[in-house]
Amino acid sequence: MPVRVLMVCLGNICRSPLAQGILESLTVSQRWHIDSAGTANYHIGKPPDSRSITVAASHGIDISNQKCRQFTISDFDRFDYILTMDCENQKQIAKMARNASDLKKVMLILEGNGITNAEVPDPYYGSLSDFEAVYQMLHQACVTFIDSKDH
Repeated sequence: MPVRVLMVCLGNICRSPLAQGILESLTVSQRWHIDSAGTANYHIGKPPDSRSITVAASHGIDISNQKCRQFTISDFDRFDYILTMDCENQKQIAKMARNASDLKKVMLILEGNGITNAEVPDPYYGSLSDFEAVYQMLHQACVTFIDSKDH
């Protein structure tokens, strides 16, 4: 059975699509199923932000075919891990949890790097270099996450 991971940010156009693409690129086996979603409904059906697409492509990752979607309660049933980009999105997802089992799946993506309450900054109002910095944070977080699941 594959490890099922959902990446979550606010609009599902900047951070979570990058995180999805990075984790997919690092886990090419059938052992993984990765998706992304947003807590807000601003961009449903749209592709990721062009700057996320550009930064991912500069690292050999194509996220241009991803489509934004909103997190739903059924995601608790479909995923083993729900990795949030920041505390506010973690709180939003936690509010939707139906029970302790749902809540146990939700964590900040950077927590696996030994950093408590660390957030991936939203690069939306920033420059391409801000998107690159987010890429680097997410890449390290994804490597750490994979390493923790392979033991």
